[in-house]
Amino acid sequence: MRLALLGVRGSTPAPGPAFVRFGGHTSCLAVLDERGVPTLVLDAGTGLRGLTGLLDGAPFQGSIVLTHLHWDHLQGLPFSPALDRPDARVDLHLPGEHPAEPLERFMSPPLFPIGPSGLRGSWRILSTASGEIEGYDVRVAEITHKGGVTHGIRVSRGGVSFAYLPDHSPQLGSAAAEELAADVDLLLHDGQFLAGEQGIADAYGHATIPDALAFAERCRARRLVLTHHAPGRVDDDLDVLAKELSGVAELAREGDELIV
Repeated sequence: MRLALLGVRGSTPAPGPAFVRFGGHTSCLAVLDERGVPTLVLDAGTGLRGLTGLLDGAPFQGSIVLTHLHWDHLQGLPFSPALDRPDARVDLHLPGEHPAEPLERFMSPPLFPIGPSGLRGSWRILSTASGEIEGYDVRVAEITHKGGVTHGIRVSRGGVSFAYLPDHSPQLGSAAAEELAADVDLLLHDGQFLAGEQGIADAYGHATIPDALAFAERCRARRLVLTHHAPGRVDDDLDVLAKELSGVAELAREGDELIV
């Protein structure tokens, strides 16, 4: 599988010259099929705008699976031209029993000019469940993160698998999360905070880098890529971290493509 990293920043976008090398868009990951076409997307942060460039003028026809409904994971939905056109087909998978309700609150006046029904194309809003999605075996499980139901996602195909847990508090302990990430070829995990920032990580339901390293070791993940970078962590800071973690973990960079 080929994964296109469209957004790797957490909490808020981070524009400006200090955020060029690692990128400033919030969480979005596209899975490319054998033709190089993205048909499965995980999360819909502002990085979703980059989906249009992967499609070379074609409409998006596939599924988007959200880990949870915090702003930085859904704010790109109304702003991706590949989705908002008459020939688009979008199955939007959201956690929760009534997934359309919170989306309609987020996308409605006075908070936003249009509701979800104002997006053009064929849209279905579905409650996320494990199963086959766009030809991939997709498993979801509820994991520990503050502020509503949050899912971790495992995607498998052709004998390889990756897990995506961009917002996760592994220090609280979660057997479901460890099972989801067990023996994966690639683990993309929350690495927003440093060891000295454990207090704020706990307060907001995130991981420190040591938390993520320990979780990956427990899960026997073959490769660890840290994502959801803090919005104030500039490129120079992340370069230092990348050197310190060399051989142990990698840092996600917007625009990179990962092979699983």
